[in-house]
Amino acid sequence: MDPATLVVQALVTGAAAGLSGAASATVTDSYRALKEALSNRLSGRPGALEQIGALERRPTAPAEGLVRELVVTGAVDTEVMEHAQRLLVLLAPAVAHLSTGGIDLSQAKGVQVGHGTTQNNTFH
Repeated sequence: MDPATLVVQALVTGAAAGLSGAASATVTDSYRALKEALSNRLSGRPGALEQIGALERRPTAPAEGLVRELVVTGAVDTEVMEHAQRLLVLLAPAVAHLSTGGIDLSQAKGVQVGHGTTQNNTFH
């Protein structure tokens, strides 16, 4: 995944967790740090800032425009990437729980979660 897409994925996932009430104080702080870092780098691009706001209100909205803005402006640097990765790591358990519908898969074999994926299994 390219850096801009990863950053937008972190924003979308963080916003969704906040809307669902699944966000802890640590997640909220990490999301704010990412958003602040991006806001500083995009201060001259009000359209990009509005796209971030739109994702906060509706995390399922298309985000290709924001990815493009991040690439064009070069807003994704080491600090932004660190914030995004930290947020995704913090959200990994919550995202896994939400994506499986709360089903216990600890004893399952060959589980696939996600959309548009392909899986080939060989069990012995």
